[in-house]
Amino acid sequence: MIRIALALGISLVVAPLSGDEDSFRPTPGEFPPIEKAKSYRGELVFVDHINRRGSLRLHVDGHFHEGKLHHFAMLPYGRIYYRGAPAELRDIPIGTVLYGKFFLPPDPKTSAVPLSRGTDVTQPSENHAILLEDGLSLCLREKKAWSLQKIELHQPESGELTVSLERAEGGDGLGGEHEVTIDSSTRIWRGRELLGIDDLIAEGTWSDKGSKEVGNQSIQLGLTWHPRYLYQQFHAADLWLDDAAVKVAQERQRQRHIRHIRTRWMPAKVDAITYGKFGNGSVTVTLFSGMDESLYADFKPGIGGQMAAAENTLRTYWPDHDGMAGTITAVENGAGEPSSGNSGIQVTLEMDLVLEGFRPGRIVRIRPASWPKIKPPIEERIRGLDARWPGHEIFAK
Repeated sequence: MIRIALALGISLVVAPLSGDEDSFRPTPGEFPPIEKAKSYRGELVFVDHINRRGSLRLHVDGHFHEGKLHHFAMLPYGRIYYRGAPAELRDIPIGTVLYGKFFLPPDPKTSAVPLSRGTDVTQPSENHAILLEDGLSLCLREKKAWSLQKIELHQPESGELTVSLERAEGGDGLGGEHEVTIDSSTRIWRGRELLGIDDLIAEGTWSDKGSKEVGNQSIQLGLTWHPRYLYQQFHAADLWLDDAAVKVAQERQRQRHIRHIRTRWMPAKVDAITYGKFGNGSVTVTLFSGMDESLYADFKPGIGGQMAAAENTLRTYWPDHDGMAGTITAVENGAGEPSSGNSGIQVTLEMDLVLEGFRPGRIVRIRPASWPKIKPPIEERIRGLDARWPGHEIFAK
């Protein structure tokens, strides 16, 4: 029988056997229902940010002692959140505790990561993520916060926080009461201040030794690896003491995200093409969800735009050179379901030449003329026919 590491309020779901009825495989070119995804929690231990894939150490028995990792790839429309704002894998520090929703690979033959499971029933076969987020993002989405009950400090500057969070059984996140360690490496955020334990002791807010009851103070936590992770113990990499501090962290990450998308362009899926007489035509795409609202607002009818072919990892070739320029003729906000990758926003770009990479179901990146027309870093571009760089060998045992 599969055993889950002991913890109060743990809600990790162990994957069913490969081929079970409740293992859902998305149809390529379609947005899947997120309610059919499986939820897993683990620590980020490896990232290939260029190909939007990585590895998690799941909180499942055996995955700690035996070094088993859950290799995952983001679906093209998969959303990532860090500190309550849209993010890329490159933004998330190694060791961060993440919460994700996963499907079977849409097409196992072209999966960007090796197929999971084999004969190991503890290894989930769902390895393509539609959602990946840190604890702060999950709490903000669910409108929850941790309750700080007690602070106990030792010498040198280290200690434990007794915290709790109410979460219904079967929920996606960590819940119940926990002792979370802190030390001088813990970043403590208050308003716009970045503090350490020594700062709070010096001003008399915290005592330099012994325990202090604080009466259920509302806080937010950023959890990371702990030496006793097998027993579901965590260390606080970040501690937010008030809402103002959370908003500062959220805004910093939001601006980082906005810069990234404006310089790499908005990812989208091609819906339809209306051909002209001489290779020209209009291409209608659906923008993916999970982006900042200000980015969607930049797409307006009557302005210039440019579209570039991309692969499922969202990598492009040479977008500023190979992309087709044209005019945005329509922007329509339909009945999309944001939680499943579909923003519901359709953009039509009229261009002089419709490329092969713009066929319905294909992935593209598109920009309004107000965004920069630049080359992304060379290592992020598709170079030649070996589109998967590096290959599967980085995941080999």
